[in-house]
Amino acid sequence: MAKRPTIHDVAAVAGVSRGTVSRVLNDDRYVSPASHAAVRRAIAETGYIVNRNARSLVTQRSGSVVMVLSEPHEKVFEDPNYSTTIRTAIRRLATRDVSLVIMMAGDDGDRERVVRYVRGGHADGVLLMSTHAGDPLVDALEAIRIPAVACGAVIGKENVIPYAAANDREGARQMTRYLVGRGRRRIATITGPMDTPGGMQRLEGFADVLGRKASKRLIEHGDWTRLGGESAMARLLERAPDLDAVFVASDLMAAGALSALRAAGRRVPEDVAVGGFDDSAVALSTHPPLTTIRQPLERVAEETVHLLLALIDGAERVEPVILPTDLIVREST
Repeated sequence: MAKRPTIHDVAAVAGVSRGTVSRVLNDDRYVSPASHAAVRRAIAETGYIVNRNARSLVTQRSGSVVMVLSEPHEKVFEDPNYSTTIRTAIRRLATRDVSLVIMMAGDDGDRERVVRYVRGGHADGVLLMSTHAGDPLVDALEAIRIPAVACGAVIGKENVIPYAAANDREGARQMTRYLVGRGRRRIATITGPMDTPGGMQRLEGFADVLGRKASKRLIEHGDWTRLGGESAMARLLERAPDLDAVFVASDLMAAGALSALRAAGRRVPEDVAVGGFDDSAVALSTHPPLTTIRQPLERVAEETVHLLLALIDGAERVEPVILPTDLIVREST
């Protein structure tokens, strides 16, 4: 059996000392570009693989980050936004040779497991997704004092947990202004959960444009699922049968709303215009394709990871990143 290459083999091929190889592996800034390049070439040539356990003893780092998904399993696997964010985070972290560990936190038992894992020193940082206002996990992570950031603001913790996000409120304004400009007079909305930033801020943007016309009669709350959007649309039609447009706070819920409108015999967009939010793969799969608000999910994920790596590297403070949205017009309006 061939002997596994060692750090000594890398040093010999690179023509540098074993200490220089060690400094390159530990991202030491005091290594010349020429030596750094030589070591990286030697690693590729020899096939050397870093011993993470030994490396962590030196760096006091685990080489991994935990992404915490604060939703039930079925929601995570239904919504394509999660896969986009996860894929982008894995790719971005790989450039730093950091692994992504995904953990669910949809109930108390899941949250306790996350806290035990983090407290045990198995992660260098935490990336929070879909965190709801008042989630006790956030307080627990604060007590552990581990670097933590959020993909989307954590309501009530905006000044404590750094975050990157799309401009949800302005995106909702864009969609609502567009529907008004199309001559729609009875515009309703289906919100996301009101303990999430997307739920709250997209409703606020809707109300910014319509003012008093944004009555409770034309507002129904959803849960980010297709079935939730379908049920919410049915309730809106029962309460306000004369509505002629609906802004739905996610594409997935909008797909459910389209099903409810078809079941009620309403034509889209002739009778009711439908606008979504996200510009996920769902928006192109519906009939008709959805007019929607594009939020830059990949950029949001990249910026979130960037903030977390900065904190892990010792930054005392990082500022939130808010990214613009775009209106994408298709056949549903």
